[in-house]
Amino acid sequence: MGRATDRRGVLRIDLDAADDRTSVQRRDTLAVEEPLEIRVGPAGPGRRRPLAVTMRTPGDDLDLAVGFLLTEGLIRSADDVRTAQLCAGAEAPNTYNVVDVVLAPDVPEPTVDPARNFYTTSSCGVCGKASIDAVRTRSRFGVIHDPLRVPATVLADLPERLRAAQHAFDRTGGLHAAGLFGADGELVALREDVGRHNAVDKVVGWAVRQRRLPLVGHVLLVSGRASFELTQKAWMAGIPLLAAVSAPSTLAADLAAEAGITLVGFLRGRRMNVYAHPYRITT
Repeated sequence: MGRATDRRGVLRIDLDAADDRTSVQRRDTLAVEEPLEIRVGPAGPGRRRPLAVTMRTPGDDLDLAVGFLLTEGLIRSADDVRTAQLCAGAEAPNTYNVVDVVLAPDVPEPTVDPARNFYTTSSCGVCGKASIDAVRTRSRFGVIHDPLRVPATVLADLPERLRAAQHAFDRTGGLHAAGLFGADGELVALREDVGRHNAVDKVVGWAVRQRRLPLVGHVLLVSGRASFELTQKAWMAGIPLLAAVSAPSTLAADLAAEAGITLVGFLRGRRMNVYAHPYRITT
């Protein structure tokens, strides 16, 4: 798993142990959480300006940075990025916790606005924003017209397929996952991270770099709940169906209805709730 996991000593306590050994010293595997600084600016000498710091699981960092810029409305496509590369940070030994993004010549440099404070934790991708207006971005993709139709039986199989591909989760139990599926239920891309918003940005960034946007005819499945921010990220990538194994929020349902996204929650076993645009799911 590389730097995605690390080992730590723990005291394991089991009050139901049959041999009276209720406490045992052992090693446990944890999901790594480290800061990633995203620097953005035009080409030329000197360093790009820091734009965001997010707490994430190392790995697929270029996808994360590009996906973040796309879902925040700061770039529109892969053509807006001239280069994106990992570079040295201030740590010793160096951990390469910095991504340097050089924008194309015709792309305006982002304004660092105190109202858009881009420090994000692993649990919240928008909680650093200072106002409602700073949270909201609008997609250029008309998702409402996406012709996707998915049988409910195909959707019901997706959580098991997602779980089977979560290799880091198998070792830690502490990572969210975002999986991009085709209409036939085949897994197209999967990313894991301690932050569910980071996992989605990694998938979106992969799609940007592969020049696959908009993601017409695709399903995005997330391992946790469906929040406003994840719905917004799906919209920015042109994804017509967002499914979650847990609950959606009211804002997620409202945004999905406005954007034309089919929103599915509590996708467990052969049951699911459809909160917006149910016509895409056939039974």
